[in-house]
Order: sequence, then C-alpha cells, then structure tokens
Amino acid sequence: MTDSLRIALLTYSTKPRGSVIHTLELARALKTLGHQPSVFGLDKDGQGFGQTLPFETYSVRASPYEGGIDELIRHRIEEFVRYFEQHGTDYDIFHAQDCIGANALAALRQQGRIPHFVRTVHHVEAFESPYLQDCQDRSIRLPDLCLCVSQLWQEVLWADYGIRAGRVFNGVDTVRFSPTPDGTEAALASSLNLTGGPVYLTVGGIEPRKNSIRLLQAFAQVLKQFPEAQLVIAGGATLFDYQPYRRAFLKTAGELGIRQGESLILPGVIADRDLPALYRLADAFVFPSLKEGWGLVVLEAIATHLPILTANQAPFTEFLTPQQTLFVQPDNSDSIAAAMLKITHPDIIHSLVQNSRSIAQAYSWTTSAKLHLQHYLSLKPNPQTPN
Repeated sequence: MTDSLRIALLTYSTKPRGSVIHTLELARALKTLGHQPSVFGLDKDGQGFGQTLPFETYSVRASPYEGGIDELIRHRIEEFVRYFEQHGTDYDIFHAQDCIGANALAALRQQGRIPHFVRTVHHVEAFESPYLQDCQDRSIRLPDLCLCVSQLWQEVLWADYGIRAGRVFNGVDTVRFSPTPDGTEAALASSLNLTGGPVYLTVGGIEPRKNSIRLLQAFAQVLKQFPEAQLVIAGGATLFDYQPYRRAFLKTAGELGIRQGESLILPGVIADRDLPALYRLADAFVFPSLKEGWGLVVLEAIATHLPILTANQAPFTEFLTPQQTLFVQPDNSDSIAAAMLKITHPDIIHSLVQNSRSIAQAYSWTTSAKLHLQHYLSLKPNPQTPN
C-alpha cells in the first residue's frame, strides 16, 4: 500500500467540459481511494466550479483580456504560474489536462519549484497559429509523462512526437447517470420548452469539431418526417472563440427554416445538477463529432439508457460496435439524417440500449484512478503498489 499522495490537478476552466469533468471525476475517485487531490481551475466569472465537491478546489482568477487568442493563451499560462508562485507547490504530483496547465507546469519546473509533471493529451488540435501550435507541441514534449484516454491518441503521439504515452480511461457514474427519474424532469422540460418529439440531444456546444452544422442540416431532413422533433445542443463553455462558426450555424438554421427556441433548443451550459435529467428527457443521443479524445458524454448517454448515434471512426470504434450504436459518416449529412430517423424505431431503440448497457459498467472512475496512480508512482524513485 502506498502513502497518501497530494495531487494537484490543473484544468483550463471551472465550467463543465469534457476534460474538466474528467478532472473532477478523477479527483473524486482519487479521494475515495485515500489520496488528497486538489483541483485548480481558471475561473473567468468568479463563480468557481458551481457545485459542492468532496475534495479541495481552487479557483485561479482568469482576468478579462482583450488581446487576440495567442496573447490570451499566453496570459492564461502566466496566471497559472503566478498563482503557484504565490501559493506554493507543496504537492507530490502535478497533472495538467490541457496545454495551458502543462505549459505553466513546465515553467514552474524550469524555475525548480516542482520536480516533474504529467499531462493527459485528450486530443491534438491542428492550429493555424504558429504560437498555438508551438504551445501545444511544448505541452506534449515537455512533460515527464504523457497519458491518453484512447488508443487513437496514443498512436498519434507515437507517430508524430515519438512519445509512448500511458493509457488511462474515462469513466461514468452509473448512480448519477441512470434512467431512473429524480423528479426534476418536468420542471427542466418546461424551462427548456421541450414540448415536441422525438427529442434529439447532443452535448458539447456549437463548434467545428462537434460537426454542428452538418448535424443541423441532417435535422432539417428529420423535420420533414417529424415536424414536432426537437434538437437540443447543450454546453458551449470553451476557451476558444467559435463565434464565426456559430454565426454560420445560426445563419444555416435560418436558411433551413429551423426556429431557435422551438425546433432548435440552445440552452448553453447546463447546471451540473440538471445534466442527468436532461439525458432522461431525450429520446436519442446524437454525436457525429469529427474529433474527440474519447467522448465522455457518450458514456453518460449510454448509462442513461439512450440509443446513440456516433461517427464511424476512432475513438468511438474502440469501445462501440455496430450493435451498440448507429455509426454514421460524419462528413455526410444524409448519413446522419438517415440514422436520426432510424434511431426512432422502437425495435432499434431496444436493441441498441440492451446491447450497450454493459459498456457503462465496464468503465468506472475507480478503475481510471487506479491506472493514474500506477503512472504517478512511476515518477517516484521506489514506486509501490497503489491503493
């Protein structure tokens, strides 16, 4: 058995997003295993993580900044560095979930304030900005240890960077995300104006890699057969400015005659307490994403017993089969539309839900935390067996 580790986990935001949720759930599991995780998140609005958590959290002030994206990222890295310079670095493990935290930890290591650090690479972006590309490359090359949640990105890191990254997993809380109503569904449906059907849900906001415009074009075809259908696109807290893409999305909606607030529901970031109920209000989960580290929200939808639609590519093909999801060609709106219509058939729903139920049981945050501990201890001189 190992001594309790003090673990600093850095994430770029206090708002729910894939890597942020990963960080919080990992911390929760590490705490349950007897360790002492602390989560540090850049906080733009001073509201913190917006929930009560069983471990220490620290909101790192992210001050308003009017510069371009390169200057913004540089500024955010510096805010993390200044925070730890002022508040100390008394932790055994430092672990960043993104390039901002990783670059900050690299600077602190260069100063001699920390001995080593870990970075999880959820996915790799193709940035046009030379600064952002260099920032991302440093965040992958400089850590003492890189981790990935999927085989896809392990292979990318080996092919493009010559780095053999350790493998960890995402998980899902099957108690919290379940098909059992908790009594909040009716009020949430009313607040979101969910009055039609079928209700198609996706979580992640409107941005290019989420394939939002093609999903919207597919939904326009669905409306011809199901005029009362609704598409809910929840989420949207992100570091980058996708306003041009969002404007193109809303322009496309107007051209297709899809009314926002009626057929198209855009609630923005959903409160953590409401997310499980939102899944239960949906009839199907649609996620034809072009690039994902894993697709944490897919696990949440499966745990809620929703039939799902995903892109026919890794990482989805690593843990899903054609019997468990409807695979679509993500660059083809006709393929997405056909699957959206097919996923409303009762026999298809039953088959997909029954065949995918075992997936949620196979991925637990406890298992993920134990894998993380094995990797953490590899950085220590005499690693012991983790709890």
